[in-house]
Amino acid sequence: MGTAVFFIASRITLDVRQHHHPETKVTTLIAYLSGGMENAQNEGADWRTDMTVWLKENLNHDTIDPVLESEKMVIAHDAEDYRDWKTTDPEKFKEFIRLLINQDLRAVIGKVDYLIVLWDESVLYGGGTHGEVTMAYWVDRPVFLVNRLSKEKLSAWISSCSTETFYSFDALKETLLKEYKK
Repeated sequence: MGTAVFFIASRITLDVRQHHHPETKVTTLIAYLSGGMENAQNEGADWRTDMTVWLKENLNHDTIDPVLESEKMVIAHDAEDYRDWKTTDPEKFKEFIRLLINQDLRAVIGKVDYLIVLWDESVLYGGGTHGEVTMAYWVDRPVFLVNRLSKEKLSAWISSCSTETFYSFDALKETLLKEYKK
């Protein structure tokens, strides 16, 4: 499978960055903040901002926020109106979205130590979060899922790709403190 992360009983992982560059001492873990964007209020930026601050203040973990990373890509490619391209220039739209997909999946596969996922109604009409969770599972990244749907509506696939499922951010934070607080 070619994965650079190995699990030990307590879920301690060998960081991908250190695996490929053993001379680099890696001390800060990185979380990828996955969840709905395309169909989410404010592209899901609010919970990601709150989580980024909490992770830095409480665990000294860094984050990759796909909302911010997408904004950078929009600026770099002069694509402020890319959503219009869906109907006005479908090929251009597809090319740009593929850049975003590649950026996000590369981060999940090669840059982060774990994922925090908000699973709510907004993810049901998109595909990015599904793909990120699946790829994280495939390369043995822990996936901490905060589920806001009823248990009946939670996808068996997504649930099975998740390391642990929570029903609030407070419950997630308690677990992260136990798991990662030094």
